[in-house]
Amino acid sequence: MRGANLGIAVVIAAAAFAIGAVIGRPGTGQAAGNAPVSTAAPTISGTAQQGQKLSTTNGSWSGSPTAYTYAWNLCDASGNSCTAISGATSASYTAAATDVGHTLRVTVTATNSGGSAKATSTQSAVVSSTTAPTPTTAPTISGTPANGSTLTANKGTWSGSPTSIAVQWLRCDAGGNGCTAVSGATGDTYAVAQADAGDTIRLSVTATNSGGSTTFVSQQTAAVPGAGASGCPAGTGTVQVADLTPPARLSISKASISPKLVTLGTHTIQLKFTVTACNGRPVSGAQVFATPIPYNQFSGSTKVTADDGTVTLTETRRHGFPARKRHQHLLAVFARAAKPGEPVLAGVSTRRTVAFQVNLP
Repeated sequence: MRGANLGIAVVIAAAAFAIGAVIGRPGTGQAAGNAPVSTAAPTISGTAQQGQKLSTTNGSWSGSPTAYTYAWNLCDASGNSCTAISGATSASYTAAATDVGHTLRVTVTATNSGGSAKATSTQSAVVSSTTAPTPTTAPTISGTPANGSTLTANKGTWSGSPTSIAVQWLRCDAGGNGCTAVSGATGDTYAVAQADAGDTIRLSVTATNSGGSTTFVSQQTAAVPGAGASGCPAGTGTVQVADLTPPARLSISKASISPKLVTLGTHTIQLKFTVTACNGRPVSGAQVFATPIPYNQFSGSTKVTADDGTVTLTETRRHGFPARKRHQHLLAVFARAAKPGEPVLAGVSTRRTVAFQVNLP
C-alpha cells in the first residue's frame, strides 16, 4: 500500500511541474509562448536624398526578441498609401531616383520563441533629388493672342520633383526672338495689351529643387494683331503713346499762348499744345517739352499730354526777355513731343517751332 501511495505522489508532482512550465513561475515577468510587444517604434536616420543611405533602429520591445527583419516602404508625401520596395529588406536602404518626391517608412518585425510582431516607423522627409529638374514635356500657351484676350500658361511636366515652379511671360519680335520680360507678368495667366501689337508672346518656366534650377521657354504665339505696318494701334479715338511704334510719328498739331499778346509787363506765359498721331487721333501720355528761343527768355518745362492729347505748360519770365529791346516782334518757341523712355531724336518723337506776337512799347 505504501508503494502505491508513493507512486501516486510522484505522478502528482510531475503533473504540477508540467503545469508550472506552461503557466510560468511567479516573478519571471514573461509567460512562455507570448510574442514580442513594441514599446517604442523604430526610427529612420540619414538624409532623405537620392543616392544617400538611410538606416533604421530596431525600436524597443518587450519579450526579448531573438531576431529582427526589415521591410522598407515607399509612401506619398504625407506618409500614406505605402507600398513595399522590392528587395529592401535590410536595416539600411539607399534612396533611388524613383523615390524622389516620396517619403519612406520601415517596418521592423521582431521574433522570439512565442511568435512575431511588427512595428512601423514614422515617415522620413520627402526624398529630394541631387540633380536639377528636367522637362519631360515643354511648357505651352493656350488662348488667342489678341488685344484684350487672356493667355494661360501650361507649365509642362518635370522630372526631379521640383519644389517650386516660377513663370515669366516674355514679349518677343514677330520671329520669337529679341525677347524681354514683361514687367510684373509672373502669374499663370497673361492679359494681352495693345503694347503687344505686332509682337509674339513666349512663356519662360523655371523649375527648382534641392539640386538646382532649370529654365525652359515655350514656342512663341502668333503675332498679336493691331499695329500693322503703320505702327498705329487698331481702332479709333485716343492713342496711348506706349502703343505707337515707328513708322508712326507724333505731331504737334495745335499751339497757343496765353496771354495772346506778350508785352514787357508779361511775367508768366501758358503754352498749350495738342499732340496727335495716326491721322489726327489724340495721343495720351506723350512727353512735351517747350522753351522760347533764343533761350533764357522764359523757363522751359516738360509735361505729359492728357487723354484729349493736350498739355499746358506754365513758364515764368527770365532776364533774357526781350531778346532785342524794341525790335522783337515775335516770341519763337521750340516744342518737342516724345514717347517716354525713347531717345528724343528717335522713335516716334517730333519737333516743331511756333511763334507768338510780342508788343514792345
